[in-house]
Amino acid sequence: MAREDRNESSEIRRVGLVQMRCEPDPDRNLGHAQDAVADAARRGADVVCLPELFRRPYLCQSEDPSRFDWAESIPGPSTEALSKQVSDLGISLVASLFERRAAGLYHNTAVVLNARGEIAGRYRKMHIPDDPLYYEKFYFTPGDLGFPVHSTEAGSLGVLICWDQWFPEAARSIALAGADILLIPTAIGWQFDENPAIDEAQRDAWRTIQRGHAIANGLFVVAVNRVGHETLEGAADADAVLNGGIRFFGSSFVVDPFGRILAEAPEDEEAVLVVECDLGLIERVRRDWPFFRDRRVDAYDGLSERFLDDRETGSETD
Repeated sequence: MAREDRNESSEIRRVGLVQMRCEPDPDRNLGHAQDAVADAARRGADVVCLPELFRRPYLCQSEDPSRFDWAESIPGPSTEALSKQVSDLGISLVASLFERRAAGLYHNTAVVLNARGEIAGRYRKMHIPDDPLYYEKFYFTPGDLGFPVHSTEAGSLGVLICWDQWFPEAARSIALAGADILLIPTAIGWQFDENPAIDEAQRDAWRTIQRGHAIANGLFVVAVNRVGHETLEGAADADAVLNGGIRFFGSSFVVDPFGRILAEAPEDEEAVLVVECDLGLIERVRRDWPFFRDRRVDAYDGLSERFLDDRETGSETD
């Protein structure tokens, strides 16, 4: 049903961020997420975003074939439960799930549900990391849907997932497709016990790159992280020795097209934020900073290459 308090002529959209702990029980996590979604809706959210792979602890801390059993189809149990809820609430939702596409074929997928409870679209994670405690290439096939934008009652929504958020090309592609709001479910944390200064530098780099996406593309960026210390049984001994898991640092936040952080969650607590985003600001900022107008689209051919060596650039060497 439609939200009765929505002003259809208004350009204000309220975005809900659910920063949560993810425990071993997937049903508990789903129920906890739904409680947070309902809370955000009561506070006026038009669209809510859940953190990356919210139904389980972060599975990629080690390579364990049994964890493929954690995957589910889309549509499937999670989308069925969430679709009913958002239809009742009259809001849109972004939910990141471990998708079983076919036997032996799995993706890290974000589903976009509209306020009628329909699947407005899906995004499959394009950039797949492979690092200590983040062995995602073992589990996930790279996405094959490109960088779509999804039309919902809350606006035109683009989605990236975690590692995608570091790539300027990905954010630019979504902006060029017409997104008003870029939502990024993520699971990012400190892998090793280094020192507080390094930890803070890493988190600041994460904030900085999202602010850069917002400024360079003139849109709102919403980063939604999980929180808490997670260690999975059966993690490789070498990785377990390093820090006994991952400390997810929360700090979920919203950035406007000027790069201003409008709201930020704590680093060590669960939180539900509801943040007003004035979509009219997109037009105003892009008029002052007309980056799209001044792009040299005739000169960017090299961006489609892995790397430009001497032969490709035409330079000469002795």
